[in-house]
Amino acid sequence: MTEENKVSWNFDNSYAELSKSFYSKVNPSPVSSPKLIKLNESLAGELGLDIQALKSDENIEVFAGNEIFDGAFPIAQAYAGHQFGHFNMLGDGRAVLIGEHITPNGKRVDIQLKGSGRTPYSRGGDGRAALGPMLREYIISEAMHALGIPTTRSLAVVTTGDPIYREDKLQGAILTRVAASHIRVGTFQYVAAFQGEKLKELSDYTIKRHYPYIEDHKEKYLKLLQEVVKRQAKLIAQWQLVGFIHGVMNTDNMTISGETIDYGPCAFMDTYHPETVFSSIDVQGRYAYANQPYMAGWNLARFAESLLTLLHEDQEEAVKIAQAEITNYNELYQLHWQAGMRAKLGLFNEEEEDKILIDNLLGMMQMNKADYTNTFRALTLNDPQKSSLFSSSEFAIWYERWRQRLGRQEESLEAAHELMRKTNPAVIPRNHRVEEALEAAEKGDYEVMERLLAVLSNPFAYTPEQEEYCTLPGPSDEPYQTFCGT
Repeated sequence: MTEENKVSWNFDNSYAELSKSFYSKVNPSPVSSPKLIKLNESLAGELGLDIQALKSDENIEVFAGNEIFDGAFPIAQAYAGHQFGHFNMLGDGRAVLIGEHITPNGKRVDIQLKGSGRTPYSRGGDGRAALGPMLREYIISEAMHALGIPTTRSLAVVTTGDPIYREDKLQGAILTRVAASHIRVGTFQYVAAFQGEKLKELSDYTIKRHYPYIEDHKEKYLKLLQEVVKRQAKLIAQWQLVGFIHGVMNTDNMTISGETIDYGPCAFMDTYHPETVFSSIDVQGRYAYANQPYMAGWNLARFAESLLTLLHEDQEEAVKIAQAEITNYNELYQLHWQAGMRAKLGLFNEEEEDKILIDNLLGMMQMNKADYTNTFRALTLNDPQKSSLFSSSEFAIWYERWRQRLGRQEESLEAAHELMRKTNPAVIPRNHRVEEALEAAEKGDYEVMERLLAVLSNPFAYTPEQEEYCTLPGPSDEPYQTFCGT
C-alpha cells in the first residue's frame, strides 16, 4: 500500500502481543465493490488522518477489508459473556480488529471493521451486516458523543456491493468503529473461566492501557475494579439522564474503558415510563429503562467475580472485598444520577427535599404520559405551556415549589436556566427520525440522514432549526420495536 503515508495511519498491535488464546488471527473477507457512504470527517481530524486520502479508492478498500495496510495485524478477539443471564462462549463473530492507531498526541484507539465476514467465533452466522444497522450505529454513537456521553465512535460506513440475507435481501455494509479498546467484562469472564492462569496478564495489560496511574499501587487489581465501577456508575447515570435505552446490556457489551458499545436494539425514550423496552428480543424487560442501573451492577458483579483470585489469596476475603465494591457502585450511581437531575432542574446546591421534587416530577410525567426530553426542554425555556403537564393542577403546585427552590439558592434564575441549557438537550435522535433517515438511506437518499446528523451534532444549541426535530411521532397501533441487526 502507498496511501497509508498520506492518510497517516500509525498502527500498533499491543493486544496481539498478548497470549494467542486471547484472539484469533483472521483477515476480513473480501467484498465485490465497496463504496464509501459516510466518512466522519470530524473524527478523522481528531485521529490525525488526512480526510481526502481517506476518501481515495485505495483507502476505501481498507474500510471494506479488501486491503490491509502495512503494520496492521487483523484479529478477532475472544470473550465470553452472560446473554440475558446465560453464560456463553462468544467472541468477535463479525468484527475484525485491524490494529490500534496511535494519534499524533499519543492516544491509542482500536480500529475495528464490523460486518467484515466470518471469524472463528461466528457461531454459524455469516459475519456480515446490513446498511441500516450500520448507519444506525453511526447516527446514535455520534449523537451520544455530542451529548457528552463516553462512547465508541464510527469513522466510516461502506457498502460492500454484496447482498446479505435475513428475512429479506439487504444491502451489505461495513462500519469502521473506533474505540478506546474492545476489552469487555466478557473478556475477563472468558479468561477467568478458560484461561485462569493468564488473568494477571490481561489485568496488567488493561491497567497499563486504561488506568496507568494505578500501575504502581500495591493493590492495583482492587484499584482496577474500583476504577471500572466508577466509570460505569457515571456512564449509566448519563444514559438515564437523557432517556437512552441500550437494549442489550449483556456482559460482553460492557467495556472496561467505560465507553458505551454496541448500538443494536438501542433507542431513546419518548413518553416517560420506567418500564420502557424497545428491543424485540427483551421479552421479559430485563434491560428496561428502569432496570439499567441494576443490570450494570449485576454485570460489574460478574467482573468482580472474574477478579477474585487477584483480589485476595483467601477467597472468602476476596468475595467480601468484591461485594463491598459492588455496594459502592450503587451509591456512586445514585450520587451521579441525583447530581445530574438537580442540574436538569437548574439546582446548583443540594437540599434534602430535592429527591422528593425530582420523584414527584417523574411521577407526574409517567401519569400524564409526558415526553421525557420535551418536559425538561419546556422547563429550560421557562415555557411550561409547551409541556403536556401544564393543564394539571398537580403540576402547577409542583412548578411553584420548584420556582421557590430556585429562589433559595445564591445563583440567579438566569444562571439556573443557563445550567439547564447545558444539561437538557433540545434534541435527541428521536426514533421516528432515525427510522426516517435509515429508510431514505436504504433507497439511496442520504440527505435526510445528513440533516439529522447536523442537528444532533449540537444538541444543546436550542436553535430554531432544531424545532422540527423536537416533534413527537404520530399515533401508531404498534409499539416501536428495535432489532439487533445481526
